[in-house]
Amino acid sequence: MSRSIAYTSSPLLASRTPLWRSKLIVATIALAFVALAGRAVYIQVIANDFFIRQGQVRFARTLELPAHRGRILDRNGLILASSVPAQSIWAIPEDVERDELALKKLAKLLEMPLAELNKRLEDEDKTFVWLKRQVDDAVAQQIQTLGIKGIYQRKEYKRQYPEGEAAAHVVGFTNVEDIGQEGVELAFNKALAGRNGSRRVIKDRLGRVVEAVGEQIPPIDGQDLELSVDSKVQFFAYQKLRDAVLQHKAKAGSVVVLDIVSGEVLALANYPSYSPGNRQNLTGEQLRNRALTDTFEPGSTMKPFVIALALEKGITTPQSQIQTAPGRLMVGSAMISDAHPHGVLTVNEIIQKSSNVGTVKLAMQMQPREMWDMFSQVGLGQKPHLPFPGAVSGRLRAYKTWKPIEQATMSYGYGLSTSLFQLAHAYSVFARDGDLVPVTMQKTGEPAAGVRVMDARHASAVRNMLHMVTGPGGTAPKAQTMGYSVGGKTGTAHKQEGRGYAAKKYRGFFVGLAPVDKPRIVVAVMIDEPSNGKYFGGEVAAPVFSETVQQTLRMLGIQPDMSVKPQIVAQAVQESF
Repeated sequence: MSRSIAYTSSPLLASRTPLWRSKLIVATIALAFVALAGRAVYIQVIANDFFIRQGQVRFARTLELPAHRGRILDRNGLILASSVPAQSIWAIPEDVERDELALKKLAKLLEMPLAELNKRLEDEDKTFVWLKRQVDDAVAQQIQTLGIKGIYQRKEYKRQYPEGEAAAHVVGFTNVEDIGQEGVELAFNKALAGRNGSRRVIKDRLGRVVEAVGEQIPPIDGQDLELSVDSKVQFFAYQKLRDAVLQHKAKAGSVVVLDIVSGEVLALANYPSYSPGNRQNLTGEQLRNRALTDTFEPGSTMKPFVIALALEKGITTPQSQIQTAPGRLMVGSAMISDAHPHGVLTVNEIIQKSSNVGTVKLAMQMQPREMWDMFSQVGLGQKPHLPFPGAVSGRLRAYKTWKPIEQATMSYGYGLSTSLFQLAHAYSVFARDGDLVPVTMQKTGEPAAGVRVMDARHASAVRNMLHMVTGPGGTAPKAQTMGYSVGGKTGTAHKQEGRGYAAKKYRGFFVGLAPVDKPRIVVAVMIDEPSNGKYFGGEVAAPVFSETVQQTLRMLGIQPDMSVKPQIVAQAVQESF
């Protein structure tokens, strides 16, 4: 009764609601439901494709399934380059906890200033930012221990190079994306890289995979690559080269070792070098593969080719005598001279003593085209058939432009240029009885068919002359190798500087073969700008040749062809330029 009285006594409660207001409220609610239904139809039926795409943009991701990069192996199966797992650190800036102490520890582990770390985390609109790629496992574990919200890790692969500096210029390196940048890594990048796979997934806002959708495309791993290089020979050659460069206070040096039976490159070393796995503060001086990219005037190493051509043309014989006195010769208005006058020399002795005058007298009896043909046939002026980036062709001018003095100077290695690799390759004609062997960086293990350049008798005759160079009275007795007979040719050339030649800057080199009677290898050594008092090729390059030959032949299982005892080393004759 009291409740009824209270109701009727309240003006607000006692007043009747107008009918139109009730209808308006009901109609509004009905319209709202119709609008929601229409919107649902629009989203789920009419504009379905658009909203599906938007959802995919925000949450669907195509994850790359990286292919495992192939290994690089030496001829004996030893690893020169391989990929190992490595964690990369990334962040979602808007989610990162701004704990100053924790961020300081993180910056220290990432080896970056705290200001740099804060700068990378400034943009909170970003949902992804790399902090550091491919950190060491120990560092990754310490970062994980910090437990900083918004900091995550992703598994990638990092390249390792067990041989380090010794094989750096052969193997090269990859960038952080595992793409080859230098050496074999670049030259054979497509085969080594393989092909990445992929899979479609749904991720939450923290980057976690919550559902896999669509078809998965599996990755195709890269192929392993077996090189012709012998890592032991490579290391030994590099070590002896480095010691020689440091001993003679030289600017740089290079060594090339070729197996002349198969044409395989057994070693290709340069100093200075670098560590492929740690390239901080890397300079161009360290990076250059000098044996292939640097050219120089080859000096007296050209003389054996001129003598071989003279034998081919019937101009002379090994025992023919040539008057070289008084040690000087005028060609036009230019004077050509020997370092020491020798008088009458046989053709054998012209090579043994490295006589400019004797060589020029024979060269001037030939046509320029004949010399040009010989130089071209042994590969000078042509890019080596190797896949290495940066390999140069050198310079061999057209014979029609040669003046008499230019023909004369080219006979003893001035007026043309070559790389050390080209020079080593050219000498294979003497080691293979007149055949030029095709070269390769990949292991074959099979004898290679060469291209005939000269008669076998003449190649053998020149090989005997090269043997005399390393004996008493020759310019390179320091090239002698305990247990093995060797032959080769010294070269010493002034370095070009501006439009002329530097008075006191030289390159010393030695190119030779061993064993003499049945050659197996050709070794070429170049020392650039020795500045410790000695600069002749017989002094600075020949000892590196000697040690490299002995080690290489032992590694190849070649039996000594000479009595294994210390050999008498006579005083070297200073060679002509």
